Amino acid sequence: MPRTFEILEHPADIGFRAFGRSRQELFENAALALFSLACDPATIEEQESREVEATGSDDETLIYSWLAELLAVAEAERLVFRRAEIRELESGRVRGAAYGEAFDRNRHRSGTNIKAVTFHQLKVAKTQDGFSAQVFLDL
Repeated sequence: MPRTFEILEHPADIGFRAFGRSRQELFENAALALFSLACDPATIEEQESREVEATGSDDETLIYSWLAELLAVAEAERLVFRRAEIRELESGRVRGAAYGEAFDRNRHRSGTNIKAVTFHQLKVAKTQDGFSAQVFLDL
């Protein structure tokens, strides 16, 4: 099974490096990393979905906007997500859906309290195996 993401330690924040054989898989795995830090995905059922769309002038801005929009929807609606699915990814625009349910403190262990996605050391790169993204989050 290919690597999906790894957590990166940082003195003040937390980050991750996501991987994907394609840009689509990279964006899905970056969302999975974000979701995994907030709550254990194994405890989340896919009872609801939310459509999410973001724009950006380059891959860094686009992945930043995608993750920031997912975080905003989760916070505003008090949802926890298990996975995201990219439906359309083109230059400057990403559209997809996130699947999860309402946060239930009796079933979901709250993980890291993420305040925001940051541009700090944000990087998307083409690799030998596909793509990688490095993202740090403000706690």
